[in-house]
Amino acid sequence: MSRHDFQIPVTFKHRVVFTRGAFDPENGELCAILAEGRGRRALVLIEEAVAAAWPGLVTEVGEYFASGPVELRGLHVLPGGEAVKADDLLVREVWKLLDAVHLDRHSYAIAIGGGAFLDAVGFAAATAHRGVRMVRFPTTTLSQDDSGVGVKCAINAFGKKNWIGSFAVPFAVINDFRFLHSQPAETARAGLIEAVKVALVKDRGFFEWIEENLTALGALEPGVLEECVERSALLHARHISGGGDPFESGSSRPLDYGHWAAHKLEALTAHRLPHAQAVAVGVALDSLYSARTGMAPPDVAVRVLRMLPALGMAIYHPALDWRDETGGRSVLEGLDEFREHLGGELTVLMLSGIGCGVDVHEIDAERVAACIDELRTLHSGGSNGV
Repeated sequence: MSRHDFQIPVTFKHRVVFTRGAFDPENGELCAILAEGRGRRALVLIEEAVAAAWPGLVTEVGEYFASGPVELRGLHVLPGGEAVKADDLLVREVWKLLDAVHLDRHSYAIAIGGGAFLDAVGFAAATAHRGVRMVRFPTTTLSQDDSGVGVKCAINAFGKKNWIGSFAVPFAVINDFRFLHSQPAETARAGLIEAVKVALVKDRGFFEWIEENLTALGALEPGVLEECVERSALLHARHISGGGDPFESGSSRPLDYGHWAAHKLEALTAHRLPHAQAVAVGVALDSLYSARTGMAPPDVAVRVLRMLPALGMAIYHPALDWRDETGGRSVLEGLDEFREHLGGELTVLMLSGIGCGVDVHEIDAERVAACIDELRTLHSGGSNGV
């Protein structure tokens, strides 16, 4: 008997591009990306809501590829939104489309849409031929400033967020800023929660910049919104590429600050509470918990709970108070689901200050309950502070 251990080093290039009008014939960014990969064919998949917001997009994309570096094998408009992550129907449809046009591992699946759409299409691409090259065009604030530059793709199952999925570094992510300005205003503002989150755990200066630009961000001034999205996306990408654990093999997940409660709130409400709003509530809860337990100075909670309402985000949702059959708060089940999803011991990121996260391995349920009570009171009273 013998044992042999082999190291298999693997290096990925994570290409993230910020541009405007990517399908304009004068814009060479996409052509350069596709030429770099020397791929032969492409399939373009567009989310219905995006196609509706941009009636000329299908024609524009078709004309772009007519003189482009690869052969366009198909262009389809498909359903999107959180519903496409509820089952594998869209995944199977994308598999069929990829197979029908004979895309191979040197071809490109190009997806244009929001985060849920990119997740489902990305999972299909990652598992077809064990990996068709994926080019993402995120179209919402939330997907451009966070999930679009991530390396996971997943759908939900068993009442749990992202239970079925894969890690797959996209061939490229192209953040076309023009898509940002066709979203509903509420959606555009809500997506900024991931910028707030990453600033809280990674970059004090960025958090202070958001504070200084709250009025402009709340008004969705284009230049300020685009700068915020780009700074957030780059912080996310730098953590993924340089944080030492891009595929979450450990038990710590810094970029999921506030998400243990958010994921559970989404499941409890059957996703009627959108992801961004759920994360806002989760960030409010964990920021208050960090302050009330003494891990972070009191002003951390004050500043966060002023910022979120100023951006149109709620700090409380009634599902925080929903009870299970034992009378306990159902949201607390999210802690064990969070631990199970990562494996190992419970590891939840809290704050020691603005821009500084700290891993904790135990959560005081009674203190969480007290924080929920406080958030409910602040919410009902219309207060923006503590």
